[in-house]
Amino acid sequence: MVDVSDKEVTSRIATAAGRVTMQPHTMQLIKEGGLKKGDVVSVARLAGIFGAKHTPQLIPLCHPLTLQNIEIELDLDNSDCAINIKATCKVMGQTGVEMEALTAVSVAALTIYDMCKAVDRTMELTNIHLVAKSGGKSPDFNINEN
Repeated sequence: MVDVSDKEVTSRIATAAGRVTMQPHTMQLIKEGGLKKGDVVSVARLAGIFGAKHTPQLIPLCHPLTLQNIEIELDLDNSDCAINIKATCKVMGQTGVEMEALTAVSVAALTIYDMCKAVDRTMELTNIHLVAKSGGKSPDFNINEN
């Protein structure tokens, strides 16, 4: 683990995004609430929050952080038969929250797959990436500005 004891405590924010593509029939079932496992969007949102909170248990060298806020957005893209996922994590700490945001997106995407796999084995989890980060000593990052 990296020693962060000498780092200054600052406000740190990270946003990550990803996408799950699926068959049109699967998207329709999600919108109608017709899947046996329940409300896909609500469960995936909760799973993303859970994933962010448990990142240090999943990623061996991640520092445990006391997250101040986790926002998970799931947007149903009917034209592409996809669900776009965005997670933003905030902390006052000595290290960044990029891994928490990326884990939140990944766990939300895996949850969507799990809840829909009985009706669609062709789903793809794609484009999981860091969108933005701020705070700390290293420069701020925004994928739209680079």
